[in-house]
Amino acid sequence: MYPCEPVDVAFIDSARFRFSNTVDIPASPEQLFELFEEADAWPRWAKVITKVVWTSEPPYGLGTTRTVHMLGGLRGDEVFLAWEPGRHMAFRFTACSTPFVTAFAESYDVVPTTGGCRLTWTVALKGKGPTTVSLAVLRPVLNVGFRRFLRDLSALASERYAV
Repeated sequence: MYPCEPVDVAFIDSARFRFSNTVDIPASPEQLFELFEEADAWPRWAKVITKVVWTSEPPYGLGTTRTVHMLGGLRGDEVFLAWEPGRHMAFRFTACSTPFVTAFAESYDVVPTTGGCRLTWTVALKGKGPTTVSLAVLRPVLNVGFRRFLRDLSALASERYAV
């Protein structure tokens, strides 16, 4: 594992490579956070994820840690920078299995709506070498993938909860 830069939540708004998308979720904000706490739910909507292992015991909160396994053998050790159930969570990589990802963070902002909630998901990253070139070239394709993940999350919530 390679250490990542110890970025804070400000990095999510300032990163050169950031992707932000919004989706309506047919579940309450609290129900959405229930899905976020389920390790087995992540691979069902974020198809790049193959396994999530919480390395902190519940209840989860600021400073909680987990390891995320992804396609291609990529792995990220994460620490949560924010945890406000039903409202907001954010995390960053503390280490990554590739030296080409130097910083990575995500933010999940949730607001209640009459039909459930609205989620804005922002992914921010910094790479070096071939990762920077790939991100610049593949930015539109990556964003399409992120939007698809959000549609899958909404569908999963629809299967699970009826608001």
